Order: sequence, then C-alpha cells, then structure tokens
Amino acid sequence: MDVQDNKQPIENFTDLPNDYDVEKIEQEQQQFGSTERGLKSRHVQLIALGGCIGTGLFVGSGAILSNSGPASLLIAYIIMSFVIWTIMNCLGEMTTYLPLAGASPPMYIHRFADESTAFAAGWNYWYAYAFLVPSEITAAAIVIEYWTDVVPTAAWIAIVWVIIVALNIFMVKIFGETEFWFASLKIIAIIGLIIVGIVIFFGGAPSHDRLGFRYWKDDAFKEYLVSGASGRFCGFWNALVRSGFSFIMSPELITISAGETEAPRRNIPKATRRFIWRLLFFYILGSLVIGVIVSSNNSMLMSGSGDASASPFVIGIKNAGIPVLNHIINAAILTSAWSAGNSFLFAGSRTLFSLAKEGEAPAIFKYCNRWGVPVYSVLATSAIALLAFLNVSSSSANVFTWFTNLSTVSGFLAWLCVLTAYLRFRKALQHFGVDDTRPFKTTFQPYASYITFFIVSLLTITNGFTVFVGGSFNGGDFVAAYVTLPIFAVLYFGHKAWTKNWKFVYPLEEVDVFTGLDEVERVEALYPEREPKNWLEKFWFWIA
Repeated sequence: MDVQDNKQPIENFTDLPNDYDVEKIEQEQQQFGSTERGLKSRHVQLIALGGCIGTGLFVGSGAILSNSGPASLLIAYIIMSFVIWTIMNCLGEMTTYLPLAGASPPMYIHRFADESTAFAAGWNYWYAYAFLVPSEITAAAIVIEYWTDVVPTAAWIAIVWVIIVALNIFMVKIFGETEFWFASLKIIAIIGLIIVGIVIFFGGAPSHDRLGFRYWKDDAFKEYLVSGASGRFCGFWNALVRSGFSFIMSPELITISAGETEAPRRNIPKATRRFIWRLLFFYILGSLVIGVIVSSNNSMLMSGSGDASASPFVIGIKNAGIPVLNHIINAAILTSAWSAGNSFLFAGSRTLFSLAKEGEAPAIFKYCNRWGVPVYSVLATSAIALLAFLNVSSSSANVFTWFTNLSTVSGFLAWLCVLTAYLRFRKALQHFGVDDTRPFKTTFQPYASYITFFIVSLLTITNGFTVFVGGSFNGGDFVAAYVTLPIFAVLYFGHKAWTKNWKFVYPLEEVDVFTGLDEVERVEALYPEREPKNWLEKFWFWIA
C-alpha cells in the first residue's frame, strides 16, 4: 500500500514504511565514527535548565528592573516563560518522535519544513552558539575579578577557555556529569536567594525592615525613553524584549543532547515536562523577589560591572544588612557563566555536526573521535570562542559586544523556524493518518504554537525599537538589532537559488515522517525500563 494513501492510524512504529539505509549508515560510521549515548535523564534535565539559569537572571535582570520597573519585569518573564514552554514542547514532541544521532532543531526543520530554511537556520544556530561561548567566558573572567585584579583578564579568559574545551573534547559522560553538578549549584543558589528574598520581604533580615511591596507603589511600571502612558508601555516592551535574551538558545539544548541520550523516548518527555515547572519557579518567583527587595532607582543596577556588585540580589541583601552573601552569589554567577559557556560550546559543536550529517557543512565536521565526540566540530566552535580576547582591549570590546548582540537576535529567528517545522510536522502526521501514534503529546497544541509564533514575530520586528523612540536613533544599535535579518535572508535565498527549489515548504505528501523510525525502536530496546525495588530507588528514578 502506498504510504501517501494510508489514512488509518498505525499502531506499531516498526510497521511504518521508511528508507532508512542501514548499510549506508554503517559505512558512514566506519568512516567518520559516531556519537555515543552517554547522557542520562538527570543530565539532560539539568543541561536544559542550567542553560536558562545564567547571568541574565543573576545580573542582567537588574538592568531590566532599572529601566522598566518591577511589574514590567515580572509580567515580561511570565509571558516569556509561556513562549519558552511552547518552544520546549514543540521540540520535545519532535525530538521524542525521532531522536536520531545528530538530532538538532535544523535537522527537524530540514525533515518537516524546508531544506533552505534548515540551511539558514542551521548556520544561524551555529553562529549564535559560537558567539555566546566567548560572551560567557568573558562574563566568567569579569566575575573572578570581583575578588582580585592581580591576574590579567587575558589569563582568566585563557584558563576558562581551556577548561571548557577540555570538558567538551572528551567523553560526553564527562560533559554531562560536569553540567549536572554545575547546574545543581546554580539551582541551590537561586533557591537560597529566593528564600532569603522572602525573609527580607517579611522583615526577617538584620535590619528588621519589613519591605512588602514598597518599591511597587510609585514605579511598578517605569517610564522609558518617553513620558506618560507611552513611556510606561515602552518600559514594558523593553522588559519583554530583554527578558527574551535570558532564554535565547536554551530550550534547544534538550533536542541537541537527544542524539547522545540513553532511552530518549523515555527521557526526553520527562525532561520536557519538568522544565516548565522549574522555569516558573526560578524565573517568575525570582523576578518577583528581585522587584520587592531592591528599588528600581538604585544606581548600582546600571553599574555595568557584570559581577556580583550589579546583581539585584546582592544589592537587596546588602541593603538588608546581611554580610558575606555577596561572595557566595558571585561564586554562583561564576558557576552560571562557566556552565552556560560549557553548554553553548556543546550545542554549537553538535549543531555543526548535524549540519555536516545533513550535507550542509563540510564532511570533516562529521568525524568523531574514539569517545564519540565530533572533535573537529568542537575545535571549530571553540576557535570562535577565542574572540573573547577582544575584551582585553577597551576599543575592541565594542566590536565583541556588537557580535554578541547579533547572536541574541538570531534566537528569535530560530524559534520561528522551529514553530514552522512543528506545525508542518503535526499536519504531516495527520495527513498520513498517524497523528495518534505520537509517543509524546503536549497540551494546547497547535494553538499555543500559533500564539507563540505571533509573539516571537513581534519581538523579532521590534527588538530594536529603542533606536526609533525618543529621538535616540543610533546607527550601530540599529545594525546590531537588524543585520541578522538580511544575513538570514542571504543564506535562505542563496540556498534556494543553488538548489532551484522555490517552494516555501514541502507539500504534505513529501514531508518525511517515517525515515529512521525502526532505528529509534532499536535504540530504545537497548535501554529497558527497570521497576524500582524500594522507595529509595523510586525517588532516585524520579530524579534520574
């Protein structure tokens, strides 16, 4: 029976027609090697969560609070959490359905939407991750200088770079275990800060000053760039755009790690379901705490130091008369920056590996060493991270800041491509009559995806709105905000011209939702689920 005429649900994935060429795959593995499934469920969960909890929450939220006010900050994080939840669910469904080696968002865009979109999105992803790595390395070096300035900045950058590369060049188990503990430390730190913030809120600090919502009375919605209601709206929109930067490229970490995860059909849904609750707790409750323990008019929020002195948590704790904690928070910020750089290098190298697997990057980037690591992809991505040394000179630091600003805008474009792929994925499954066989289903779909597509489209168009408001136009800021759009367009239309394929998306009958499903079933059979023998094992299985 022809697949395209099959409208009846198929109960067993192994019965689905596919063209998964086992012999070709084996030949390729002999020539280039292959990645290994060394990541456990706990690794995947903490890798994704750790990628979201970075310097944006610990330090960057202070600038948003200063410009926009506590209410704008809280509402922005609530809206952005919904966006991230939707993106995570879309990626979770597609990844659980087809968690092949080399899995990445561009792979699913290529399979379910359009190869030119995948080509542009893939290089967009790699570029963004490649520039986020030196950004986090620089942040780590600045944080270390909070304690001492005896050692030159260049030396700290070199040390952090070497350690991050070393963690990515060896077995993926080492990377996963390191990220698990890095992320665990961050989570413990943010939980502790939220508890301290609640204590300060009720007057339990040494100052015994019961803050309540004192700082919300006059400046809950601050005016930004212009005065009046328009200024308050600009303040809110600034908070929404800037809050998005805290999450850029983080949901994708679960998908990118799927090809190296044990029992992905079981572990990816687990990580996806739990992600949103942790996100809600850390970001929404965290932003609420920030808004009640420190005034948005505090000048230290805009110091631009990048270390603990600019953290709203530290400022609020110091104002409450609590000593020592500033050093603990600075250590947490250091861990965050180091961990994020580690994760972004992993994600960037695997994106380049995936591009090579799809034939959209040189074949050398498919090569894996004896530990199953795409070593040349790691080296190429880590080479871009050497741009962190631009920050040693104050003049070249401006160039570096410009590059990193471009990478954050890339995230919005990437999410639009992911949403497009997911919607085509759902329609293709319905077209072939196999939608009910999805191994993982999320709520409010596809309606949540349409709403999120609209929100992210607005953010993409207006992310540089500050250059048009209040007579503050700046050529450099305008280019940084929008130059990614023509770069993406050149990649997209250049690929269209090269392939002479001018269709916007594949016709539904051409969407490949079958290839590789038998391989997925084979891999899943290698990791049978074990029933817990006692309550202790049951608790551990819930964590791991």
